[in-house]
Amino acid sequence: MREYTNPPLMSAPPVGGLADVVFRRAETDPRHVALGRKDAQGVWRDVTSAEFRDEVLALAKGLLANGIRFGDRVAIMSRTRYEWTLFDFALWTIGAQVVPVYPTSSAEQCFWMLYDAECTAAVVEHEDHAMTIATVIDRLPRLRRLWQLDSGAVRELYDAGAPVEDEVVHRHREAVTPDTVATIIYTSGTTGRPKGCVLSHGNFMAEADNVIERWEPVFHSKKGDEAATLLFLPLAHVFGRMVQVAAIRGGVRFGHQPQLNAAALLPDLQAFRPTFILAVPYIFEKVFSAARRKAEKEGRSGPFEKAVDVAVKYADAVEAKAWGIGPGPSAGLRMQHQFFDTMVYSKVRAAMGGRIRNAMSGGSAMDRRLGLFFAGAGVQIYEGYGLTESTAAATANPPERTRYGTVGQPIPGVTVHIADDGEVWLRGDTVFQGYLNNPKATDEALHDGWLATGDLGSLDEDGYLTITGRKKEILVTSGGKSVSPALLEERVRDHPLVNQCIVVGNDRPFVAALVTLDPEAVEHWLQMRGKPPMSPAELVADADLETEVRRAVVAANTLVSQAESIRTFRILAQPFTEEHGLLTPSLKLKRKAIEKAYQAEVEALYRV
Repeated sequence: MREYTNPPLMSAPPVGGLADVVFRRAETDPRHVALGRKDAQGVWRDVTSAEFRDEVLALAKGLLANGIRFGDRVAIMSRTRYEWTLFDFALWTIGAQVVPVYPTSSAEQCFWMLYDAECTAAVVEHEDHAMTIATVIDRLPRLRRLWQLDSGAVRELYDAGAPVEDEVVHRHREAVTPDTVATIIYTSGTTGRPKGCVLSHGNFMAEADNVIERWEPVFHSKKGDEAATLLFLPLAHVFGRMVQVAAIRGGVRFGHQPQLNAAALLPDLQAFRPTFILAVPYIFEKVFSAARRKAEKEGRSGPFEKAVDVAVKYADAVEAKAWGIGPGPSAGLRMQHQFFDTMVYSKVRAAMGGRIRNAMSGGSAMDRRLGLFFAGAGVQIYEGYGLTESTAAATANPPERTRYGTVGQPIPGVTVHIADDGEVWLRGDTVFQGYLNNPKATDEALHDGWLATGDLGSLDEDGYLTITGRKKEILVTSGGKSVSPALLEERVRDHPLVNQCIVVGNDRPFVAALVTLDPEAVEHWLQMRGKPPMSPAELVADADLETEVRRAVVAANTLVSQAESIRTFRILAQPFTEEHGLLTPSLKLKRKAIEKAYQAEVEALYRV
């Protein structure tokens, strides 16, 4: 199949903007719990629709009192926290445009985004962020205001806006239309300087409303309960922003968690007890790895692996039955599944808060076996696919029939087309308006309303999309063999000891790989084998560890032809990090930067 259209379930509103729902819900259901917010003691407190409306209104007044006007651009540089959502909706209320900045951005990255977007003000989280912007402020002549969240910025703005009449705010809000620009989100810049994606209020409303209408049943752990989710994705990323908007528009109670790591996240999942989550595969991998390590420490490695195998087989059989190609789980498999549900699966669910039965995953590809395991363990993961330019999700697996290993069908209102060269093209109301100040890049991306994604993929007979790689990341060996690195890298990363993998081989005689290690997994591996702690240099030279990584490489090579297989690899002492410019803020590999930084190691792979 070359093209598949999913008709919209919800039409884009003809008038209004994203902030209208805040005021509308506060009027119709003022006691509805809109958000959860941690107090100074770390206890989650409810924020009602009326309370949130009042805070948004008060902040909007303060912004107007400080000279922020309709169409002005204001940067936000912060981790995911309540105040970000508050500023988003206050700025949208007065028709201002938000420019999100990753909290880990360098001074030069901050400069480029604030300069290119001509920001008139910025909101930062703490003093370090303020100092980062201060180093480039002399090159930002349009920047007039800088507010710091941890220094009482919200209270300061509330006080400044107290004399402003409500009606002034509402006049601004009523001037917002679906075509009004809501935000300029800069791409991660894996292949050059970040580009500012111009997204409108209508883009977000089309995305959120159709996702809510189609997937609302999966927001609940059981019929009739209150839907709740914990937002821990970066709000500087389009996925996190879409979750925020959809939660407010869909009446889903949500809270914020600023740290995207298992040690900080798991306690808040247990305290907040969401009914569903939206995450990247990394989170599900960490939950699974933590469960596996715990079982090994308790001497239950064998039973745990058996439970994993049963969960995968069970979910695979359920999937086959849903597609009419199998009878479903056998009686024996059902009995085994029931046994392990008590022994293993319930503990995995408990680690995620106890109420989660559904989740949505995006940002990168999820391994089919991992998805099957979670489904067999009682947490159905709906994998999707999208870009900043498509306002997050363009496709997702539908609730009724998930096809593991694919990113699902187009969401309602989106058409997916496969071009002659295999590139995925998208069309719909969620497609962005273009790149800010960059008509050349806009013309390269947009073709008569179609968005050329740069991703390669295929559609099956039911309209399910499978992503096979990136056009710009296809390697061509000196022998002329084209190789898509993504499949190999994902399979190598399946090994618990492997953190990252990058495949190289462009204009080389064969394919090779650089591999980094997961520190927690390695520490556990050493303990379980009675080995003493090792330095990074000692680990790289350890023969047993090299054998383990070689197993991962061999497993990956079974997926491809001999000409495409990884012939040799090198284990690196340090992981690729964002701080060293080797990862984007959304954890994607910066291939050119990695190959340049590790040029000596790459050259060593090809020495005869």
